[in-house]
Amino acid sequence: VQLQASGGGLVQTGGSLRLSCAASTRTFRRYDTGWFRQAPGNEREFVAAIRSNGANTYYADSVKGRFTISRDNNNKMVYLQMNTLNGEDTAVYYCAAREGGILSTLRQKEYWQYWGQGTLVTVSS
Repeated sequence: VQLQASGGGLVQTGGSLRLSCAASTRTFRRYDTGWFRQAPGNEREFVAAIRSNGANTYYADSVKGRFTISRDNNNKMVYLQMNTLNGEDTAVYYCAAREGGILSTLRQKEYWQYWGQGTLVTVSS
């Protein structure tokens, strides 16, 4: 599975961005998909995930209510709508995919097999 993230950029505090991730696999519907981020000097952390059927979404507490993850299985795309951005959201954002896996491991990066190249989001004050 190859993943290509896009949509990052520079935005002011309180602004919005929409990240996109295009997947290459023919069997996209079988994969959970998610977004992680990594700020300088920090570990890569979970942001949001959506199960393969698109029916269930999960968020880190830090983004709940501000970010929305969605997917389009027909076009093999995953999106992350980010609203009310602040400086703590500045990071490289990575889309990820995994096949199978239990729910309790969803927030752990070690349990995701496929990763995109990352797109930088910078929030300025």
